[in-house]
Amino acid sequence: MDSAAWDERYAGTDLVWSATPNQFVAEALAGKEPGRALDLAAGEGRNALWLASLGWEVTAADFSQVALDKGRAVEQSLAPKHPITWVCADVTTWTPEGSYDLAVVAYLQLPGDERGAAARRAFGALGDGGELFWIAHDSTNLVEGTGGPQDPEVLMTAEDVLSDLGGERFEVIRAERVERVVPQDDGHGGEANRTAYDCLAHVRRV
Repeated sequence: MDSAAWDERYAGTDLVWSATPNQFVAEALAGKEPGRALDLAAGEGRNALWLASLGWEVTAADFSQVALDKGRAVEQSLAPKHPITWVCADVTTWTPEGSYDLAVVAYLQLPGDERGAAARRAFGALGDGGELFWIAHDSTNLVEGTGGPQDPEVLMTAEDVLSDLGGERFEVIRAERVERVVPQDDGHGGEANRTAYDCLAHVRRV
């Protein structure tokens, strides 16, 4: 889907994604000391808004202006310590300014070459010791799980993400397939009380 198609999708409903942060993002990052964070392919900004509520200085980028406008509207009701910087940009080509302590990429749906470009740009924005947290629909979800994209080209494994960073120096904090139980009809094709499979890659730049 291109930016116009995503604009149309975001405009057609109150929230495409949940208002709360992704469960794996929250589990992994809740206790970290706030710093500068990137939320790439941020959509409506659920993870960016959560990080900002914890005191992070966040830049949220997505190529859908409609999604970003919805996130900005939510932010106005929250008044975080550091206002979020909302950037309409293609995360496969955009170069963030400065260095960051954290980059979050959640459920980016791109074919391999474009995914690799996004991963390298996300990692390249990190300062020494900065962390990249990547969560996405796992390749096995297509036949073993429920919901999610049905195009195998935009699915991946944690090993794929690590391979995208080939040549970079990093420490693996966690890289594996994780399970997520769909509690109810989530509007994304998942069946209630079934398990969806995601890939999680969490690395630290060294």
